[in-house]
Amino acid sequence: MSETTPASGPAEDATEPFRAESAFKYTAALAADIESRWQDVWEKEGTFNAPNPVGALADPAAGDVAAKPHSFIMDMFPYPSGSGLHVGHPLGYIATDVFARYQRMTGHNVLHTLGYDAFGLPAEQHAVATGEHPRVSTEAAMANMRRQLRRLGLGHDSRRSIATIDPDYYRWTQWIFLQIFNSWYDGEAGRARPIAELVAQFEAGSRPAPDGRPWAELTGAEREDVLGEYRLAYSKEVPVNWCPGLGTVLANEEVTADGRSERGNFPVFKSNLRQWMMRITTYSDRLIADLDLLDWPEAIKQQQRNWIGRSEGARVEFAVDGQGAGGRAITVFTTRPDTLFGATYMVLAPEHALVDAIVPAAWPAGTHDDWTGGAATPAEAVAAYRATAAAKSDVERQVDAKVKTGVFTGAYATNPVSGEPVPVFIADYVLMGYGTGAIMAVPAHDHRDFAFARAFDLPMRCVVRPTDGRDQDPHTWDDAFDTYDSVIVNSAHSTDDVATEDRISLDGLSVVEAKQAVTAWLAGRGIGEGTVNYRLRDWLFSRQRYWGEPFPIVYDEDGVMHALPDSMLPVEVPEVEDYSPHTYDPYDSTSSPKTPLSRNEDWVNVELDLGDGVKKYRRETNTMPNWAGSCWYELRYIDPANGEKVVDPANERYWLGATAEKPAGGADLYVGGAEHAVLHLLYARFWHKVLHDLGHVSSVEPFHKLFNQGMITADVYRDERGFPVPAAEVEDDGHGGYTWNGEAVKREAGKMGKSLKNAVAPDEIADQYGADTLRLYEMSMGPLDVSRPWDDRAVVGSYRFLQRLWRNIASESTGELVVTDEPADEATLRALHKAIDGIRGDMAGLRFNTAVAKAIELNNFLVKRGSTPREVAEQIVLLVAPLAPHIAEELWRKLGHAESLAYADYPVADPAYVVDESVTCVVQIKGKVKARLEVSPEITDADLETLALADPAVVAAVGDAAVRKVIVRAPKLVNIVTG
Repeated sequence: MSETTPASGPAEDATEPFRAESAFKYTAALAADIESRWQDVWEKEGTFNAPNPVGALADPAAGDVAAKPHSFIMDMFPYPSGSGLHVGHPLGYIATDVFARYQRMTGHNVLHTLGYDAFGLPAEQHAVATGEHPRVSTEAAMANMRRQLRRLGLGHDSRRSIATIDPDYYRWTQWIFLQIFNSWYDGEAGRARPIAELVAQFEAGSRPAPDGRPWAELTGAEREDVLGEYRLAYSKEVPVNWCPGLGTVLANEEVTADGRSERGNFPVFKSNLRQWMMRITTYSDRLIADLDLLDWPEAIKQQQRNWIGRSEGARVEFAVDGQGAGGRAITVFTTRPDTLFGATYMVLAPEHALVDAIVPAAWPAGTHDDWTGGAATPAEAVAAYRATAAAKSDVERQVDAKVKTGVFTGAYATNPVSGEPVPVFIADYVLMGYGTGAIMAVPAHDHRDFAFARAFDLPMRCVVRPTDGRDQDPHTWDDAFDTYDSVIVNSAHSTDDVATEDRISLDGLSVVEAKQAVTAWLAGRGIGEGTVNYRLRDWLFSRQRYWGEPFPIVYDEDGVMHALPDSMLPVEVPEVEDYSPHTYDPYDSTSSPKTPLSRNEDWVNVELDLGDGVKKYRRETNTMPNWAGSCWYELRYIDPANGEKVVDPANERYWLGATAEKPAGGADLYVGGAEHAVLHLLYARFWHKVLHDLGHVSSVEPFHKLFNQGMITADVYRDERGFPVPAAEVEDDGHGGYTWNGEAVKREAGKMGKSLKNAVAPDEIADQYGADTLRLYEMSMGPLDVSRPWDDRAVVGSYRFLQRLWRNIASESTGELVVTDEPADEATLRALHKAIDGIRGDMAGLRFNTAVAKAIELNNFLVKRGSTPREVAEQIVLLVAPLAPHIAEELWRKLGHAESLAYADYPVADPAYVVDESVTCVVQIKGKVKARLEVSPEITDADLETLALADPAVVAAVGDAAVRKVIVRAPKLVNIVTG
């Protein structure tokens, strides 16, 4: 061990007396030695191993675990990056470790571990570029991340750590998929049920097959088609983002706003391809309702509600006229059926299945030239527009473009209330992913419809009375009038329009009254009904990639799918010669995926006995998305060694079960970034609810309390081209500017990361100051839920605090204790117990920055005192232990304790010392301070008034004036009004 501070380490505080360096001074070298030794001790002794009630991780020596209070603390699943961690990454990990250590010291059985979400695209891209197997690079990245996190002193139960790429783990991911595949949602019961119960209903005839034939007469393929309409996991042709240049289907998040792939910048097309889907939409209402049971930030709850997008309205049918229509009707969902009289045209999504059926052979007489797109026939116009729309992403199509585009189909529909013919267009601002893929356009009262009507010179009718002074002629307006707070106008049948019994008048009704009236009128005629719609779509659950979980599905020679039995799990990722998807001409929108797995013919084509003899089958060659493994990892943390069940019921009830404090159950604390507000959290909640419905878990929700930590930002420096330059090499020019390699650069705030060349590795800080300093600094930077800038210079403040703490207890010359055995005086006890009271509350509330401030204040009090009583030294060490555990363990040992302080009782404040012996009361006359009185905190208003009026300074200030009123706020304020 070096006896000098490393050259890169911080200098001693210049305001303090010079102290010669020694082996016993708290330096980066001593910190490194202490930290390494205690990390070894914790690992060897299994200090943070949490016992389960039953199973392989039960501990007889732990007593009745089920009777002990518990705390299940989780971090959001990290992806092991090959570039390693920067100091922004462990912010949440340190915070959960601090809280977990506090919980242990307050008597809880704490489950805290960390696994790795290790499947995914980055490792596959690396494999494509280098030929190195994704498992090799991923395991190397995990090993490096474990090393970095261990150095931070994180108290994880390493026995419970998992990685999604381990076959023993994804065996259960595949098993859960099969539970979902073999289930259907019973709307009447409001829960998922085994598909076998549905089959039994078909077999018994209590539920007829769609075509009326007995179930026994249907072929295997026909039965599977029927069941596919019910299964919670199903395979179906759906519109997807197909990228020929990458050879894979992309999620919406992987497509840029200009309709190109985020990776490679290839064009992306809408194409109908067979994909695996999850019927998450059946759980929409439950996913919304159960948010009220969770302790989550309201902003996150609202994002989920908005993403699900529940809206009440009406389903309305518009009969289609014209050549080729064949008596068809266009069904729309609208939240504003009250505006039906104002519907003057319709729009279908370009992908709508009805488009081809309604397009006539020729343009109707009198068709507006601007409606045709310059095409000779409607079919040509529709085909050309579809090709243009297919090159756009859903995101781009939903952005309000300045110029609305579309084309007339040549067909007309009939407005069901007015009886008027309305032209039917296709336009890219209508998506198949929402509602029915068709809208009734009410341009006077919808902003996008208004813009479209203006672009195509379509009629507009005001049916909601304007309340902003405008007239009722929409053609004179600058934009639509959109409100719920008005009455309906121009919405009634005249006596000449229809028969008396079919008339309806909405005029004069409020919006709510009109909705109810028109919905009832539509339902009475069988052309509509009240209904609920959702923005949420079924979850696209397959990828055309290599590095993901294979599906446990095979197809027989007739193309009928079969689920593999549990005994054949896991279906392991096979070896392939080439990890790249098969790519095509980037502009070949007619191509289709050929996945990497499909190239291993020996793996794809298998002979299996699935219960009816050995037969030939072909495996599913898509893989699951990277979301799959992160949908249920909280369950495996609970019971990682269980080879018989996904989780033992007794262990699940103990760690996740519902209580009065958490009525839906779930992990006690889940910490992660707000960027996962929707997808991961929604998907995990869906899987958990299915497992609950099927009886595999008792809890209704996976995560009871959610906390979103902020991020650590850092300065970004850019050269004249706008490219980032290495922040560590930038110099201050002394005149308010910055240079790099002698050239001026501009500074801006930004995220910390490798791409911006401003990342600071935690290893660098630990080398300079020690890991405890890094932990303390990150917790002191500000409230945990806000972003904060990294400042290398500010780290030294945390380092100096630990040095002073060390000096208050141990000699820098000999390493021996310097505490005294004399009892602490009252002033010291008051300082101590006020600190205990404040820090304990801060720890429980995750207010670690203020906890650090209070610890520093107490330590500074001891510095000024000149000596530290043993009873106070022990308490401050315990107070600091969750924040800086290594130095705390070392000082605890020096104080004579043989056992780790990890399970020592956290200090509890003595109320007698928390309350001030006296407080200062301010006495004001006409708003000006005239006296300050030292009074008891318990003084009454009456006694305080008497004391204030008798004070000599107050008597002199009042003089001969009359006291008109005395306002008392005991014990701190008296306000006297004279005059």
